[in-house]
Amino acid sequence: MTGPAAEWSDAHARRSAARLRDARRIVVKVGSALLVDDQTGRLDEHWLAGLVGDLARVRSRGQQVVVVSSGAIALGSRTLGLVPRRNRLDESQAAAAVGQIQLARAWRNALSVHGLEVAQVLLTLDDSDHRRRYLNARNTLETLLRLGVVPVVNENDTVATAEIRYGDNDRLAARVAQMISADCLVLLSDVSGLYARDPRVDPAAALVPEVATLTPDIRAMASDAVTGGMGSGGMRTKLLAADVATSAGTAMVIAYGRREAPLAALESGEACTWFLPGAVSPVTARKQWIAGTLQPTGELCVDDGAARALAAGASLLAAGVRSVDGTFGRGDAVRILGPDGVEIARGLAAYSSDEARRIAGRHSGEITDLLGYRGRDALVHRDDLVLARTTG
Repeated sequence: MTGPAAEWSDAHARRSAARLRDARRIVVKVGSALLVDDQTGRLDEHWLAGLVGDLARVRSRGQQVVVVSSGAIALGSRTLGLVPRRNRLDESQAAAAVGQIQLARAWRNALSVHGLEVAQVLLTLDDSDHRRRYLNARNTLETLLRLGVVPVVNENDTVATAEIRYGDNDRLAARVAQMISADCLVLLSDVSGLYARDPRVDPAAALVPEVATLTPDIRAMASDAVTGGMGSGGMRTKLLAADVATSAGTAMVIAYGRREAPLAALESGEACTWFLPGAVSPVTARKQWIAGTLQPTGELCVDDGAARALAAGASLLAAGVRSVDGTFGRGDAVRILGPDGVEIARGLAAYSSDEARRIAGRHSGEITDLLGYRGRDALVHRDDLVLARTTG
């Protein structure tokens, strides 16, 4: 972006369409203001059908999709005769319990028309801040995507208190995108993007087509006003989501969602605002986090065969581990040492230190008998591992 705002151009439209078409993995966030009619509290089935048609088309191109969907509290409130934005916490949680069933059914019915299976995933802020829960959620989402399922994620409002709530699904969507190393995060909104000034106050306000860096001037453009009657997030929460997403190597777009096929419109070059992650890919950002941010709490010494396999890009299997030092839990960072004691890699352990000692030197097929349950085949999976030459 040059200056406070720039005009939407054909070049912007082409780049916008390419970013969505070229993404391997996409997270789409849908807010209550789009999914649920503000006046009646009923699900907008026609709009949902249009969006699901978009998702099916994206899937048919071989792209993976995760949906982050609001709407449970709004739907449940209507059923219980409550007013969503006036509920006490316990009333909102009761409404979520009722509405979540309706929301899951709606997504399942809509996606089944296109032969797509859906899974419900409920998360809290605590789940993404706690590393072991984070890894559990990540592994579940990765497995669902591998099996061809469309995960539909929402905040677990029935159990989340004020201390462990996101409070809006913009930031939840960004954390999900970070969790699964998504290439693109789409925030469907009731505005077309970020404007230099509030367009409701100044109709001539210019749209910002691209944001390379979240500068103080950009942050000052955000309004604290809520963008929709049913929603809980405004432009400020979207910029907070952009912070998380772009730091994780994920491009994020704010796009207008009040149309029958919002993703198709985005691909056709409709004006929007993109937040760019720079040159860092999602995978690279994750590797940097493992290598430079986490403090290792244990060590795994491996044999020559395992060292060669790691150098070739393989996971660390228990069979190649000669000894285990330190005390660590599942998901904690560990150093991986070669036969000479020199660090060759570090990564996130799939087992605790006690379990690692029990399976060290044993084949993956023996893990179930040794531990009493079937865990991952790898002690450190290659997706959770970075070689020492990049640990800095």
